[in-house]
Amino acid sequence: MSNEDITLTAGDTSVRVTPAAGGRISSLKVDTLELLRQGHRYGCFPMVPWCGRIRDGRFLDGGIVRQMPLNSPPHAIHGTARDGAWRTARTAEHEAVITYDLVDPWPHRGRVTHVVTLTEDSLTLTMSVEAYDDSFPAQLGWHPWFNRNLGGEDARLDFTPAWQEERGADHLPTGNRIDPEPGPWDDCFGMPDGVDVTLTWPGQLELKVSSREEWVVVYDEQAEAVCVEPQTGPPNGLNTRPRLVTPLEPLEAFTTWSWRRL
Repeated sequence: MSNEDITLTAGDTSVRVTPAAGGRISSLKVDTLELLRQGHRYGCFPMVPWCGRIRDGRFLDGGIVRQMPLNSPPHAIHGTARDGAWRTARTAEHEAVITYDLVDPWPHRGRVTHVVTLTEDSLTLTMSVEAYDDSFPAQLGWHPWFNRNLGGEDARLDFTPAWQEERGADHLPTGNRIDPEPGPWDDCFGMPDGVDVTLTWPGQLELKVSSREEWVVVYDEQAEAVCVEPQTGPPNGLNTRPRLVTPLEPLEAFTTWSWRRL
């Protein structure tokens, strides 16, 4: 099938999926409110086959040190799939399925499948990574850019993490867990009972980001947006907490965004 934009609708809610631009969610509208920052770098893109930064772009793959392109020098950031064109596998009124085949510079053959499911008051994103031939370490996650302001007051962020990953001068976790510190953040937090973060635009909308995964990166250093990124491991996790994808066992995760009008 083609990789043209896909629009799903449910009641007064619509979502646009743009397979050709890294498989990203390029729009999410509730009534007339556009929740996602617009622009080719923004929306919400899938992070796969890794999330956040890899130190110096290198990770250990079995006994081999792999080198990824340094697209955020001196590191590699956010995977390769956000730079590729995805394909539409199937669509329905409330659901779309898109796929991406892992290619160079990633050294292993595999397929990523992303299922986008919309209801009137929620969006569920389900992603999986399958290995075709040999096993490899991988991560997956989502990087939404929520608009900080929807025309009223700025959004408020509420969450209660169990810990914060101490961030080194190189922007990567040091391996130490510390008590959560006040923002602004470009930091990874641990939520062992599952990601549970609430964004509230006073008088307009409350949106909850949830996932069974225990890792979330919060980035709110830009004036225009707030990013809440559920993922299957911390930044540099291909080195520190590798999750192995095998031909028999894919890596799967989901996140649900649910909202209510205020």
